[in-house]
Amino acid sequence: MLPRFLLALLLLPAGMLQAQTRNLDMYWIDVEGGAATLIVAPSGESMLIDTGWTVGDRDAKRIYAAAQQAGLKKIDYLVISHFHADHVGGLAALSKMIPIGKFYDHGDAIEKENQQWLDSYQAASAGKRTIVRPGDEIPLKGVQALVVSSNGQILSKTVPGGGPNPLCADAEQKAPVAPENQRTVGVLLTYGKFRFLDLIDLDWEKEMELACPVNKLGQVAIYQTSRHGSLDGAGAPAFLGAIRPQVVVVNNGPHKGMGQVDNNVKSLTPPGTHTAAYEKNSYQRLAKIPGIEGIWQGHLSLLDKDPHHNTSEEMIANLEDTPDCKGNWIKASIARDGKFTVTNGRNGFSKTYAAR
Repeated sequence: MLPRFLLALLLLPAGMLQAQTRNLDMYWIDVEGGAATLIVAPSGESMLIDTGWTVGDRDAKRIYAAAQQAGLKKIDYLVISHFHADHVGGLAALSKMIPIGKFYDHGDAIEKENQQWLDSYQAASAGKRTIVRPGDEIPLKGVQALVVSSNGQILSKTVPGGGPNPLCADAEQKAPVAPENQRTVGVLLTYGKFRFLDLIDLDWEKEMELACPVNKLGQVAIYQTSRHGSLDGAGAPAFLGAIRPQVVVVNNGPHKGMGQVDNNVKSLTPPGTHTAAYEKNSYQRLAKIPGIEGIWQGHLSLLDKDPHHNTSEEMIANLEDTPDCKGNWIKASIARDGKFTVTNGRNGFSKTYAAR
């Protein structure tokens, strides 16, 4: 006679068995200095954060191709972080390629120059739209997707693992950047021991609100860089040192993001403070995060090809300039026990890590 637990497994529907053995998969789709992160939960439900640029439907086609590779027939949840062209530009075309279930955003506060992107979003999301606030959750089955910032506000409560941040003593403050960036919908995703933080274009001032005097986010396994890796007006050391990512994924383009000059760095050591010097070059600043184990880039920076200012070539998904770019993705596959493997879609190179 079969043991009872084996008999119970045999009687489970095939879909339930598959869901129990699936990993959480994440694709960083190359939208060349925009943003499009596709998340597929073990339950089979999916969430897309941002849709890249318009650019002749290039980015919508790349997102659709990734969705097909992931076996998706629809996108269950779409989060638009804010209404800039590099984040919502691909939506109109994408919505014609694949059904989208529910839409989430920060609301209608907008500058005049961004009105066309809000209009495009409202047309695509009609009747299926939810405005989120910090503390809300996107109902991605089997994974917690917590909104930590939205419409200029940040999370009021500290998540488990957060607490007082000693790095805040004498930490440098900066003036806010463009209002629309400050309205960014940022998401903290938790699956067992694994955490992923995506703050998109949130700036230094809001990072400091999340990290000082109390680190409200705890530590994360993967951090998608803010400001496309340029850390121009972002990447506060007190914030980076608090979240202590093991792996960083940079959603840069060949001429956007990593490699740009951070004009907001006035001095490496602010006068009259005891703040430790931090790197003006964004790659070097990321590489000095305590406990960092890997940095993966969407593109080789053609703004700054210095090998000391880019990660190892085997961990860069695209090496070409835009006309020849193949649009390779970076993928992470995360098991329930916290082990996760990151893979370069260009060459198949992968590394496995264990969430702390």
